[in-house]
Amino acid sequence: MSASTPSDLVVTFRSLARRQREATGDVDPSVVRDLATELEAHVSRAAAALGTTGGADAVAAAIERRAPEDWDDATLTTLRDEALAAGAVLRRLAAAAEDARR
Repeated sequence: MSASTPSDLVVTFRSLARRQREATGDVDPSVVRDLATELEAHVSRAAAALGTTGGADAVAAAIERRAPEDWDDATLTTLRDEALAAGAVLRRLAAAAEDARR
């Protein structure tokens, strides 16, 4: 994702809630609570980098509102890093949910 654009990041953050629901399905939320909290922390750090609050949808909206000339490398790097980390948490979440179903 190192070459991801702000538009790519909008898609990534906007899809996090859906991907989390798909990953966990009907598993008892207590089984994946720590991972869900970790995912929220990545979203919170992305929001802080943009000077906003809220969930992944708020992050996506803030990215969309930012003018191209207002982007700096540090913010883009932070958003990319948090998006990659969130994706890794989602994979672990899916694995934990699958283990719980067995």
